[in-house]
Amino acid sequence: MNQELQLFVRESLAKDQSREAIAEALKKGGWPQDEIDSALAAYADVAFPVAVPKRKPYLSAKEAFLYLVLFMTLYISAISLGTILFQFINRAFPDAIYSYGYDGTASIIRGALSAMIIAFPVFLGVSSVLRKAILKNPEKRSSKIRKWLTYVTLFGATTTIIVDLITILTSLLGGELTARFFLKALTVLVIAGSIFGYYLWDLRSEEKEVD
Repeated sequence: MNQELQLFVRESLAKDQSREAIAEALKKGGWPQDEIDSALAAYADVAFPVAVPKRKPYLSAKEAFLYLVLFMTLYISAISLGTILFQFINRAFPDAIYSYGYDGTASIIRGALSAMIIAFPVFLGVSSVLRKAILKNPEKRSSKIRKWLTYVTLFGATTTIIVDLITILTSLLGGELTARFFLKALTVLVIAGSIFGYYLWDLRSEEKEVD
């Protein structure tokens, strides 16, 4: 946070200026709304002769570890689920030119299923631990690593969805949209879309709580 902005807000609150008046003055000074909100949110809205700073959440090694494991197992689970569904599609709609055969698809399914059996329960367990920690201490929702990894995940999901839609449209325009290809593209779209939708909803819920 800009130190000059922080100092102005602190001194203004100490002189008993209202938050609305401070925000209006900063707007006229050219400060963007998000920086104004952030500066005001750094101080508790309590009646006291001086501005009372809010306790800032800090990043612990344990928290970083849990979030890294959470998102790693999410990625593994999503990729494994997609791989399993792809192989079922391959069996239902075999490629006349090239095919792995029963043994090849069975081996790929076993590997992906093994990954899901290990990764998905870990994902659920870590999610439960982090959810309980946030309920106990809501400030943990502001964790920087949580936000960074969430936005990285949103970026990855968005990129996947866009590429997937471009691929579908290209095949459609070229007259090469087979049932096999369409089902695989739909699988990717549903998995990436579900991840994108959930984490976007989570971020918006957090923004509403802050407001």
